[in-house]
Amino acid sequence: MSNDVWGTPEVHDGALFITSFEVHALDIATGRRRFKSRDVAWAMSVADGRIHAADGPNLFTLTAADGSERWRVVLDGWTYSLDTGGGAVVAGTRGGGVQVRSAIDGSEMWQVKDAQQEYENQQSGPCVVGDSVYYHGGGRLWSLDLTTGRPRWSFPLGEDVPSHPVLRQGVLYLASGTRLLALDEASGEQRWRYDTPVALFTPPTLDDQGGLFAADYLGSVVALDTATGAVRWRGRTGGRQGADPVPVAEGTLLVGSGDTVYAFDTAQGDERWRYTARGELTGAPAAAGGLVHLGSRDHSLHTLDLATGRLRWKLDTGGEITGPPVAVDGRVFACSKDRCVYALDAARGTATARD
Repeated sequence: MSNDVWGTPEVHDGALFITSFEVHALDIATGRRRFKSRDVAWAMSVADGRIHAADGPNLFTLTAADGSERWRVVLDGWTYSLDTGGGAVVAGTRGGGVQVRSAIDGSEMWQVKDAQQEYENQQSGPCVVGDSVYYHGGGRLWSLDLTTGRPRWSFPLGEDVPSHPVLRQGVLYLASGTRLLALDEASGEQRWRYDTPVALFTPPTLDDQGGLFAADYLGSVVALDTATGAVRWRGRTGGRQGADPVPVAEGTLLVGSGDTVYAFDTAQGDERWRYTARGELTGAPAAAGGLVHLGSRDHSLHTLDLATGRLRWKLDTGGEITGPPVAVDGRVFACSKDRCVYALDAARGTATARD
């Protein structure tokens, strides 16, 4: 490809979708480009066979199969975030706008103009969780009905911009400043609160055993009980440069910190291993099939054994790996500043396609 600025790849229905100025759709089996959009896309969300993208004020939707345009509208403001769910597209626009459109034809469902105007980025923009839209405005977290825009409840947070909520069995979990909160999905009532020494910038991660995990920017890791907020264990890594989430796979918590990934046992908090690359990690690790894949500014993609942290294989590219790798169906996909997208056999590191 001809550009070296990449977004985070998304895999849907046999295709890899990625933004590099335009939206590119690559066949995951062959690496052939299915199509490229004619417009720049600064934000993208793929769902239900459609690609929703924005090039500033223009919001447009393409058919994921062939790239044909379904609809296009001009919004009142520059779009900085997109999310999809429940048949709707939710756009965050500069200056405090939240606009909700039908994913089918782009018609307006509702909008508000009182969202936050600081930290306007994809990670802090309005989002769809369940059948509600959540956004931060006027020092409060707002829950609005996805279809009608009717306010359901609001919860006071002050000026601390919250992470996107994570929903599990009727409870929302989120980070806001130096707090981890559990709120009732229906009423917004606080179930519990845990105060941390320094600010958290990422949403908490949940596992299937009732654990909640979060890491702050100084590298402290905490595991809480989702029912009570009680501390299960604490761990320590190096300082974190980014705002990447901490993934959980097969009873292992993976925390990226600088040029090192740390692996903790999710039950007891024991450090299982750590692995250091030759450069800063780019994005969160991707774990699947007993393997961990790491992108690095050392121009390499590293693949480790999840159980031991031992290096299984490493691919050197002609540039820095950009963003997190994506692992699915026995393959791992990564983008590099050498203007290439790599599709590799996850276990062996052999190329299956390259564009």
